[in-house]
Amino acid sequence: MKLIYAAALLIAGSLCAGENKGPQTPVKTSHVEFFGYKDCLRLENGEARLTVCPQAGGRVLEYAWRGQNALHLNPSQQGWLRQPGVTPVDPCGGRLDIGPERVIAPHPDLWLGDWTGEFTGDGKIRLTSVRDKATGIRLTREFALTAGSSVVRCEQRMTNESDKPVSCCHWSRTLAVGGGIVLVPLTPGSRFPKSYLMYGPGPVMNFQPEDPNIRIRDGFLEVLGTPANPKLGMDSHAGWFCYLMRNDLMFVKRFPVYPDRVYSEMAGLTISIWYFKKEMCELEPIGPRETLAPGASASYTEEWELKPFAFPADGVGVDLGAVTRAAGR
Repeated sequence: MKLIYAAALLIAGSLCAGENKGPQTPVKTSHVEFFGYKDCLRLENGEARLTVCPQAGGRVLEYAWRGQNALHLNPSQQGWLRQPGVTPVDPCGGRLDIGPERVIAPHPDLWLGDWTGEFTGDGKIRLTSVRDKATGIRLTREFALTAGSSVVRCEQRMTNESDKPVSCCHWSRTLAVGGGIVLVPLTPGSRFPKSYLMYGPGPVMNFQPEDPNIRIRDGFLEVLGTPANPKLGMDSHAGWFCYLMRNDLMFVKRFPVYPDRVYSEMAGLTISIWYFKKEMCELEPIGPRETLAPGASASYTEEWELKPFAFPADGVGVDLGAVTRAAGR
């Protein structure tokens, strides 16, 4: 069942990617300097641009639709590199990670270290980490931009290069520009009375949160602004969610969900969302637990898409039907 479910999600995403009719501009590749980093790798077509930085954690610095970058970049981090004696940062941009976050060993080699980057022969970008000393994991990330559209496929492969089994999971940590609205389609059977958890204050997961900026309407969880406590968790099996930005863009994330597998975050989350004031919003699909024998690998693929969508005026509710149609669901 799980393979059929995952395949259906990927097929649905591919169909959505094909919605953009007309001439398709081929994907061009180039090496560029961006945000203070030399030798970044770029994919672009007539609609979208993806700029990836191998330094400081192997992340995406630009995911743009017609010149509008959807990712949050902290100006104070421009050109930051991990070096002895230099204070670490929480890197900005389109990050990816591994978890579970509270029990996996700290892994700064992966989170902050320098990766290698290359274009592969099929017009993709591949980033490769060092072997992490703490976990024994080496990560490979591949990014592919679809010709004629903004659809990006992001695959993260986790390989156990230690001499013992390692348990881990995929965790996306994409920082989008702030001030927007998160919309999560809900599915039956949530473990949470209100279909989500709120973290905090302190080391608490509140399963009965009350917050004026969060509501359930017509099958969606709507996060209309920064909650009282910024971190949220969901267990939806819909396999997608979206984020509406004030620059009139919709950021859609699609990803496989496996209802019959174990999700190793403490509350079995498939999604986490983290708001920070109006500066940024973290969009976080979470993968199932992978127990990797020495030498074994597992991968997880997200699909990203940017498309125009008018941000609602103050006091006007989001047209959820229009959201569903725009997201291709």
